[in-house]
Amino acid sequence: MTDRPQVVVVGDVATDVVVVLSGEPAPSSDRPAAIRSRGGGAGANVAAHLARLGTPVLLAGCIGDDAAGAGLTAELAAAGVALRLRTVPGSATGTIVSLVEPDGQRSMLADRGANLELRPDDVPVPPPGGHLHLSGYTLLDPGSRGAGLGALEAAVAAGCTVSLDPASTGPLARYGVDRWLADTAAATLLLPNADEARLLTGCTDESDAARALARRHRIVAVTLGADGALWASGDLLLHRPAHPTDVVDTTGAGDAFAAGLLAAWLAAPEADPAVALDAGLARAAEVVRRAGAR
Repeated sequence: MTDRPQVVVVGDVATDVVVVLSGEPAPSSDRPAAIRSRGGGAGANVAAHLARLGTPVLLAGCIGDDAAGAGLTAELAAAGVALRLRTVPGSATGTIVSLVEPDGQRSMLADRGANLELRPDDVPVPPPGGHLHLSGYTLLDPGSRGAGLGALEAAVAAGCTVSLDPASTGPLARYGVDRWLADTAAATLLLPNADEARLLTGCTDESDAARALARRHRIVAVTLGADGALWASGDLLLHRPAHPTDVVDTTGAGDAFAAGLLAAWLAAPEADPAVALDAGLARAAEVVRRAGAR
């Protein structure tokens, strides 16, 4: 375990309220649902998966001074994540409501709470030879943007590799594609889904989008949902199919993919990229079939 680079993850810590809907939409009426609360947040999810995969990881973020923040802190520590979480007085810990349709697809309602208070001095620089994983949500709000950009700049200056998840098409479009591409040009590894890749490039085809992004970044891994994932680097474009599984809930699947891929890639960066893609797809398949973000 200790021979792998240490990863610093920067991103949200939140409670996920997952609403798994059944039946047909029923505007102005009732609809059956199974409702559960669990630990979530893009940063916390990636960090927890990495720890369980044996990768030394530290999570930097913010929580509120409430029972939810204390509970999430204990849960992450028990999972083996080293923590640098600042408690923000007077703020609530973030809460995300995930509405999951019968086919497993979801939409999200986000109250990021204390996560918006992240400051540059909340984020340590990874050690020499280490890695920074940055959740795009950190960049997409004025409150935490300075911390995210500062973390990226400091990690690159220290000679670390950097991975970045663009996060979500809606906030990304509001931020501005050209601005986002300029701000994140130094990232080593980009981890968009297909919709984000198309938005960032203007390409309608995922393969074309992956190639276009690989002209900006050393490595791009694009998730394609049920169609698997693409790896683009230089002239290489590699596709791997998704692992067959029964989809219950896709909440957190992208975070699981990111962690699985990172754990494999950081352990053997010169190995066949198919190994890293398959590791990410395997972790994502495990999450969607058991309806658990981490």
